[in-house]
Amino acid sequence: MEDALSAGPGTPTRTLPSAANGSAEVHGAASATPQLGTPGFVTAVEKALTEFFAAKRATVDPLGVPFIESAEALELFVLRGGKRTRPAFAWTGWLGAGGTSDSPEATAVLSACAALELVQACALIHDDIIDSSRTRRRFPTVHVDFEQRHRERGWAGDSAHFGSSVAILIGDLALAWADDMVHASGLDDAAIGRFAPVWALMRTEVLGGQLLDINGEAGGDDSVEAALRINRYKTAAYTVERPLHLGAAIADADAGLFEAYREYGTDIGIAFQLRDDLLGVFGDPAVTGKPSGDDLREGKRTVLLAEALRRADATDVAAAKLLRTSIGTDLSADDVERLRAVLTELGAVDEVETRIADLTERGLAAIDNSSATESAKQSLRAMALAATRRTA
Repeated sequence: MEDALSAGPGTPTRTLPSAANGSAEVHGAASATPQLGTPGFVTAVEKALTEFFAAKRATVDPLGVPFIESAEALELFVLRGGKRTRPAFAWTGWLGAGGTSDSPEATAVLSACAALELVQACALIHDDIIDSSRTRRRFPTVHVDFEQRHRERGWAGDSAHFGSSVAILIGDLALAWADDMVHASGLDDAAIGRFAPVWALMRTEVLGGQLLDINGEAGGDDSVEAALRINRYKTAAYTVERPLHLGAAIADADAGLFEAYREYGTDIGIAFQLRDDLLGVFGDPAVTGKPSGDDLREGKRTVLLAEALRRADATDVAAAKLLRTSIGTDLSADDVERLRAVLTELGAVDEVETRIADLTERGLAAIDNSSATESAKQSLRAMALAATRRTA
């Protein structure tokens, strides 16, 4: 992906993904299944992002080396990896409301959908600072990268503080550029007018969810209800529901389809986060790209933990005490393994798996009964299963 930094400006012709097969050929990449992260769709999104970054260089270069380095770091972060989940849901939301990949506005729609990756970059860069994470996708996090640059250059001041400060600003830049990418996408004024209110709600909800999460950890609210509220706003609305609504807004969909997308998006989005909660404790670092047990070390108030505490409070006081005194501390590998066993023995893992299955079934029913196009329904079924059964 580093080659993207030298890509020149311009808008090469690209073949856009269809709902029927999840993607169409893009530079030789194709997929026969409507799964998230298919090569054709991912390539199309990354091409739109690469073109956007190239177009920004005329603005970036006059600001000097520090800004150039920061913009390059953002570009690398965005293009280095990811499933492009949010653009996929937005694109499919548009197709489900009657959009077609061969229509004149398709390129503009895809660019607007791709802008969600910049919102995601902002969230991840800031989240890594909040969580004191040192790696992301097996690379140093942005704040760690700039901490190391500061140290290697022998600059004045505290390296860690410098790294965090720069990363905060790079995250802010990503959010600002997300807006720029939408407005530069080529959507007409009417589509932008319908798109903007949903975009605003999404940004507010994800920030609200993040604040709920931080306050939940600090305040010690370990209830299942609090964890589900965080999941609703920090993940479900931002990952599935609002992207679908953004696509529907561009297509000027009716209220019934918006409601079906809301039901599907809420249920599948929460199931997506529940799977993430399990991977945060039981995931393979070689697959997830993050240290195993990080959620326990960070003290995240997940549904998995909340369910375990609810059960332990009723049946096993010693286990409840162990969980409350262990999470949020510097756990060894053996400590993590012990906590995994406790979570499993209490039945919390099975309970979360049951929730994932129930939510997925309910979300699929909502989309099956909707007015979405049949090809989009097929895509959304496969996307739901990919999101809730993933291993990374």
